[in-house]
Amino acid sequence: MDGTRREQIHPGSQVNIVLKKDQRSGTLTKGIVKDILTKSPVHHHGIKVRLEDGQVGRVKEII
Repeated sequence: MDGTRREQIHPGSQVNIVLKKDQRSGTLTKGIVKDILTKSPVHHHGIKVRLEDGQVGRVKEII
């Protein structure tokens, strides 16, 4: 699943995100969702989340 719909992402979900610094390269970072930062139900670039290790990025895949 892609990460564009907020309803599909929950704290504790394992996801691949792209960090701000990796947007050009598209490098993915794997982690567990701690907080969902995007308020809108859909975002075409991916829902922004904070991982348990504190990294922030947009969800590209829900694992």
